[in-house]
Amino acid sequence: MNTDKLIATLAADGTQDASPMRMLLWATLAGIAVTATLFFILLGPRPDFMSATHSWRFVFKFVVTLALAASTALLVARAARPQSARGPADAVLCLAPVLLLAAVIVELAVMPADTWMPRLVGHNARICMFFIPLLSFGPLALLLFALRSGAPASPARAGALAGLMAGGLGAAFYAAHCPDDSPLFVAVWYTLAVTFVTVVGAALGRRVLRW
Repeated sequence: MNTDKLIATLAADGTQDASPMRMLLWATLAGIAVTATLFFILLGPRPDFMSATHSWRFVFKFVVTLALAASTALLVARAARPQSARGPADAVLCLAPVLLLAAVIVELAVMPADTWMPRLVGHNARICMFFIPLLSFGPLALLLFALRSGAPASPARAGALAGLMAGGLGAAFYAAHCPDDSPLFVAVWYTLAVTFVTVVGAALGRRVLRW
C-alpha cells in the first residue's frame, strides 16, 4: 500500500473511530486538573482576587488566554487526523492576537505615555516567564500522549498546536495570581512564555508523534 492510500485509509478509519477525540477530551480535562493542582500548591490566587474582578484589565487576561486555549483546541482536534490540511479554519488562531492587539491600543490611548514602559515591564516578568511554562507542561504532555492515538499529518505542527493550547491554559491559571494586569505586560511576557511552550511542543511533537 502506498503512502497516499495509507493516509486515505487512516482518514476513513478516523471518521468511524472517535478514540483520538475522546483521548484529547480526557487529556484536556486531566491537564486542567494537573495545572489547577500545581497552581494552588505553588501560587494560589492573588490576595485581592475578588476586588480585582471589577477591573477590565484583570478580567481581560482570562478572556484572551482562554480564547487562545479554546480556539487552538479546535485545531488540535483536527491535527490528530492524518488528512488535516491547513484551511480557513486556521483563521481561528487570529482571535486571541486580535483581542490582545485591541486591548493594547486601548491601553495606549487611555494611559499617559510616561506610564507605558512601567506597565510593560511590570513587577513579575521573571515569575511569569517561569510559571506559565511550568503550569503548561502537564497539559502539553497529556495532549501529546492523546495525539499519539491519532495520526497527525504534521507531527511538528500538531505538537506546536498542543503547546499553544497548553500555554493558553497555563497562562489563564497564572493570570489569577499575577498582579500585573496591563495588556502591555500581557502582550510581551505572556506571549513570550506561551511562545516558549509552543516551541517546546513543536520539538517534542516532531519526535514523539512521528508515524
